[in-house]
Amino acid sequence: MSKPFVAILMGSDSDLPTMEASFDVLKKFDIPFEVKITSAHRTPAATHAYVTDADARGCAAFICAAGMAAHLAGAVAAATVKPVLGVPINASLDGLDALLSTVQMPGGIPVGTLAIGKAGAKNAAYLAAQIMATSDEKLAKAVRDERQANADAVIAKDAELQKRLNG
Repeated sequence: MSKPFVAILMGSDSDLPTMEASFDVLKKFDIPFEVKITSAHRTPAATHAYVTDADARGCAAFICAAGMAAHLAGAVAAATVKPVLGVPINASLDGLDALLSTVQMPGGIPVGTLAIGKAGAKNAAYLAAQIMATSDEKLAKAVRDERQANADAVIAKDAELQKRLNG
C-alpha cells in the first residue's frame, strides 16, 4: 500500500505562484503530494476522473485553489468524502468572489475554506498535515514541534524588542 498523499488541484496555471506555499509546507513534513491543473467548468469529466482515481490510490485530502467563480473545491467535494480544503485565489474583486463561492457550500457537501491567497495556501497544507496526523504520531510530533519552534521565535523576537526598548 502506498503512502497517503495530498492532491492539490488548481483551476489555472496562474494559481501556481500562490499554491507554491502549499508545496513548501508539505515538503517540510515529508508529505507526498500531486499537483494538477483542472477546471470544474472547462474539464468537469477530467476533474471527476482524477478525484475518483486519487481517492482509490490513497489520497488523504484535497486542496483546491480557484479564483472568480471558484467552484473547483465544490466539484471535488461532490466526488469524494475525503476532506476538501478550498483556497480562494485573488483573481478579481480582491478574491471576495472566490471566497464566497468556496465557503457557501450546500449542507452535506462541506469544503473547509481557508484565507484568500498565499496565507490560505500555506494553512491548507498545515490543515492537511493535521488531518493526516490524526493517524500518524510521527507526523503529529512534527506538527507540534513546528508550532513550538514558531512560538519560540515569537518569544525570542519579543525578548529582543524588550532589550532594545529597555536597554
